[in-house]
Formats: sequence, C-alpha cells, structure tokens
Amino acid sequence: MVRVVLVILAVGALTASANAAEPRSHLGRQVEDFALKDYRGKTHQLSDVDSKLVVLAFLGTECPLARLYGPRLAEIERRYAERGVAVLGVNSNVQDSTSEIAAYARLHKLDFPIVKDLGNRLADQLGAVRTPEVFLLDARRTVRYWGRIDDQWGVGYVREEPTRHDLIEAIDALLAGEAVARPITESVGCHIGRIKTPSADAEVTYANQISRLLQRRCVECHREGEIAPFALTEYDEVVGWAEMIDEVVREQRMPPWHAAKGQVEFGNDRRLTDEEKQLIHDWVAAGAPRGDESQLPPPRQFTSGWRLPREPDAVVPIIPEDQEPFHVPPRGEVRYKYFRVDPGFTADKWIEAAEIQPGNRAVVHHVLCFARPPGLAGGLSEGGAGGYLVGYVPGLRPQPFPQGMAKRIAAGSELIFQVHYTPIGSEQLDRSRLGLVFADPNTITHEVQTTSAVGRGIRIPPGAPNHKEEAWSRRPLNDARLLSMMPHMHLRGKAFRYEAVHPDGERMVLLDVPQYDFNWQTAYQLAEPLRLPEGTRIHCTAHYDNSDANLNNPDPTQSVRWGDQTWEEMMIGYFNIAVPRSAEESEGEGRSAPADRRSAMVAIVARRLLGDLTPVARARQIVARYDSNRDGKVERDEVPQRLQPIFDALDGDRDGLLTEAETAASLERLSRQ
Repeated sequence: MVRVVLVILAVGALTASANAAEPRSHLGRQVEDFALKDYRGKTHQLSDVDSKLVVLAFLGTECPLARLYGPRLAEIERRYAERGVAVLGVNSNVQDSTSEIAAYARLHKLDFPIVKDLGNRLADQLGAVRTPEVFLLDARRTVRYWGRIDDQWGVGYVREEPTRHDLIEAIDALLAGEAVARPITESVGCHIGRIKTPSADAEVTYANQISRLLQRRCVECHREGEIAPFALTEYDEVVGWAEMIDEVVREQRMPPWHAAKGQVEFGNDRRLTDEEKQLIHDWVAAGAPRGDESQLPPPRQFTSGWRLPREPDAVVPIIPEDQEPFHVPPRGEVRYKYFRVDPGFTADKWIEAAEIQPGNRAVVHHVLCFARPPGLAGGLSEGGAGGYLVGYVPGLRPQPFPQGMAKRIAAGSELIFQVHYTPIGSEQLDRSRLGLVFADPNTITHEVQTTSAVGRGIRIPPGAPNHKEEAWSRRPLNDARLLSMMPHMHLRGKAFRYEAVHPDGERMVLLDVPQYDFNWQTAYQLAEPLRLPEGTRIHCTAHYDNSDANLNNPDPTQSVRWGDQTWEEMMIGYFNIAVPRSAEESEGEGRSAPADRRSAMVAIVARRLLGDLTPVARARQIVARYDSNRDGKVERDEVPQRLQPIFDALDGDRDGLLTEAETAASLERLSRQ
C-alpha cells in the first residue's frame, strides 16, 4: 500500500496530542439521551438505536484526519453491523454547515448517519475535544472507551498500517464480555470549533488586526480551491478554527518553514514575528471577537485559479479533455505514472513563471514536469526526460523568476509528467494541468537552469539514528547566480545542509534545514540572486533517521538504498542557477527550429569545438572536463542542459555515455557535414 503522505501536509500542521491534559471523568459515565438531526433533517435519538454498542464519532468536514478516518469508521460499521455495533457521526463544529456535512458524507461514501450538534451541547456533555475522536458506549450507554480510532496517522507521521487498532480492540473486548484493556488513548486531530463568548473590550479583533495578518501570511494557501484544507478568508470560518490556529502557531508548525537563520536571506521566508504570534494568542484568549466590520481590509486579489503573477499564456492538460481522467483506486499501491504531452511549440518558449495545478489535491502527492527536446532518446523517467521544468509537491509555492531571467523550452519539445498518486480510501478522479507564463525573448539576459547535487550511492544501515551522506554538484559553477534551493529526501530524511565551496576552499552555508519534513518540500528562494565565485561547487550533507524512534520509518530493520518510492530513499540537493545567454544562443531566439536546421547548427558547433585541435585531442579534453565521477566516460546528466543536444549528437550508439574514442569519431564525422 502506498503511504498516504499528502495528509501529513495538513495533519502535521493541524494536529496535536489532544486529551492527555483534558478531564477524563466521563469514562464510565452514562450518556444522557439526546435527539439530533442529520444533514437530511432526520432526527436520531440515542435511545432509539437498537444496538449492543454505539460508537459516537466526532468528525469535521475539513479536518484532514477526519477525512481519512471517515471511510475507516464506515468499514468498522460494515464489519460489526451484524454483531450489534452502530456508528453515529457527530459534527459539533460551528463552522461546518449541513450542506458541507452532506458533501463530506457523499465524497467519502459514508452510510452511517452524521448529526449536527448545534451549540456543542453533546460535545460539552462528553468532554469531546478533537475531530476525529470516538466514544464507545455499551448497552447501558456508558462510556467504555475514549480516544483515537487507531495509530496509523499522527502528528508529523503516517504509518503503512496501524500498529494498534484501539477502537476495534475495545469493541472486541466488550462483545466478548471483557474489560477494555486500554480504555483511554490520546486523540489527535483538529480542535472542535465551539461557540465562543467574545470579550466586549478586546483590543485585538478579527476586523482590525487578525484579518490583515491572515491576508499577509495565510490566505495564499488557505482559500477556496487551494492546497490548505480550509479557507481563512471569512470570519465565520476563521472563528471555528481559532484554537487550532493558536496551537499550531504557538508550536511553530504553521506557517511551515524549516530553515534555520543563517548567512543568506530568503525572499519567501514564512516565519511569523513574535508580535504576530502574540496578536493571534491575545485574540483567541479574548474569545475571537469579530470587531467593527467597517475596519475590514479589502479582500486580497489572486490570479483566478492560479498562483501565477498573471493569467497563464498557455494551459497544458496532463490528460487531454477528450480522454477519461485518471482513476485513482481507493487503496493499494499506485506506482509513479508518466504522461507524454506535445504542447505544440514550434518556436522556443521562454518561461518566466510556471505552475502545476493538481486536479484532485486529495490524491495528488506530487507532479514533476520535464521538457524533452526533439530527438532525445530515453524512457519516460526522470533520467530520460530531459530538463526539469517545474514541479508540484507539498509545500512548494510557484514563484516567478527575477526580471530578465527565464527557463527555455526548445521548439518541438514534448513535456513529460511524472505523477505520484496516494489513495485515500475511496475512488478518486484526477485531471491535473500546467500553466505557463511566457517572457519576451528580447528581455531575457539569463537562462535559468535546475541542477543538483545527487547522492545516488546512499546506503543507510538498519537502525541508524543519524546516518550521514554527502554529495557534490556535478561540476564547478562559472558565471552563475544562485536563485533557490530545494532539498529532497524521503521518510527517513532528518536534516539537510547546502554549502558553497569556493576555489580557495572557503565555505559558506547557503541553507541549513535542521528538521527536514518530507511533507513540506519548500523551495528556499534567495531574496536576491547570489553571484558565486568562478569555480564554486555546491556541497550537500544529509542526515537520515532509520531508527524506530522515527515514527515515519517504514521498517527500521532494513538497509535502505536509492529508489523512487517513499519507502526507499533519495538525496537530491536541487538548486536553480541563472547563467548569461551567449550571443549564439540569443541569435534567432523565438524562431522555429526544424530538425534539419538543428542538425546543421550542431555540425557548426562541432567544428567550432575542434578549432585547431584534432578530434582525438578535443575528445580527450571534453571527457576530462565533464567526467565528474572520473570513470573515464561522460554521462548525459554530467553536462549542462544547454549542451545536452550536442551530447546527443556525439553519442553515436545512443547508450547515454561518451568515451574518448566515440567522441573523437563523432566530432570528425560532424565536422565534415
């Protein structure tokens, strides 16, 4: 089963151990009879439930854990219905409407009733704190178990399978006439949105300070249709999440930012100031008052449906509109899917901003897009897909490149999309798409390239709590400006550091992430492009926790090697650089580039490469310069992206490697064209 990693995006941000410090006096008490209506208007009375046991499950429509555990509760009810067990969902959130409850039940195919607890009366009677949180009642409707459903999902971790099925174990014990071995467990989830009594003389109000703070810091993600699980654009919604907001800000889980302070300033730093944190705390402590609505700021404006600086010039669907969307099964492993798309670009396109928009954020964990130039051989994988263009991963926000800088998609290129789907318990459909904002070629002075320091030889021993791996950029950087960095590891990733190593040996820490989180793959963007001395190389150091103390760890008994799947590992220090456009590259930009013209250009470049040298001498120089791992051969990814078409022309046998003999023979052949 593929790990449902996407949920950590919200679970790690919105959950905390819940009721360890809450009163436990309701355990062993009889629940008073109640009558509440479901979202269809039908009344459900506890005394009318003709079952041996009743599970009261407190749920919310937008809490990520409640979304996951709804289908789990439905499975439990189907499994135990004939043995006299009923499940009754309870929604006490002030911010959840009956129509939202209906949509939640429909989306997750929940057959058990969900009643609306107006005024939080039932939640208060039972002392319920979080969603999801369950109370198991016996035949006398006495609480015999209180807490979580199981331990598969928690704060900052997700397991392949639960190690404890707490609710099921409690049900089995009661049906067998035995005492529940663990009658209390700690719930994790979102605070129930209770009705509040605001202070009349509060200095901090939503209308005055909090709405402005949320607009600055939160609504880019917390708005309708975006990646966050709920919107923070209206008071009636925000007030229901007030305690949850205070908690995650106080514990520094929100806004997500994992870089330590250092020598480099980042333009997309998300950290709140101490003053901003105090404003939130004071507002919640005062009962989350609305304030004078005339003080509300105008709504923050965004590009419709996108995070791009303006409407995209081209929208490329990953699956054409005339084809069926991709069907994501309810459970099981979905290996990476690859889609090939011809965008129909007959001329080079310069990209100043790009965004991949998931069609179904519930199941799309990540999407990577590569631009593969015409004539490039290779399979549909990262290694054979050409140049990295853009990605969508949890926590990554699209940012336009600095003025005068852009990525180039060569004429005739096809786009390769790698998509990772994560089942959520119900069948889902997806049709993701790519938005591109073009730049005027005449304004571009620098080409942006994505490169990396990669440690493919990683081997993490079983049980190692702090295993270290290192990697270097493939070649020295010359006349390059550093724009951004994005570390990438999987579930055992613990910490990641970038250093610039200058030719004289001086080291500069560029980025230090002491607590790496797979579920927040941030691209750390420099406030200003950083000019690196000629000959600088990027050195990356990664640490991994393969011990059982890492709750995300799929199996601490296994040695872990490189692999695409999340239970395997990676070490990639991605970074964007900008290099000046040469006169040759600038000449004729924006015009079409048919295969015959491209072939002629390659032949011209080959003759220029030779100069006064023989093919053998130049081949020796080429291999010596680009053979970064010193194995006597040049691999395709050892040369810069802009030179890879030349590599392909020299690679006569199409094996993805260049030897001195092959390079010399190809240079001689091309020079005669």
